[in-house]
Amino acid sequence: MKRYWILKALKITLCIALAVLAFSFVVMSLWNWLMPPLFGWMAIGFWQALGLLILSRILFGGWGGRGGGMHWRRRMAERWAQMTPEEREKFREGVRGRCGHLTAPSTDSKA
Repeated sequence: MKRYWILKALKITLCIALAVLAFSFVVMSLWNWLMPPLFGWMAIGFWQALGLLILSRILFGGWGGRGGGMHWRRRMAERWAQMTPEEREKFREGVRGRCGHLTAPSTDSKA
């Protein structure tokens, strides 16, 4: 079980690193394609492009910052409040089917 989570964390870390590299390369390429011919500014390197991405994140709060990515919790709470007890149980069973390692012991008294 622990190995599964370690591998999952490594995959997520690798995906994030690849995304940062890709975004930095795109920023560098677009800058070097547009800015020197249009405004006469100098071309930038990869690390400067990465710095621009970080600076834009700090200044403008892009990429779902400031809690913008957590709106799903509010939506789920609203949906949960509108469900009937039968729908809630059906939902729980679906989650148990997908996330079997998270199931609690059954308390069914059926014999």
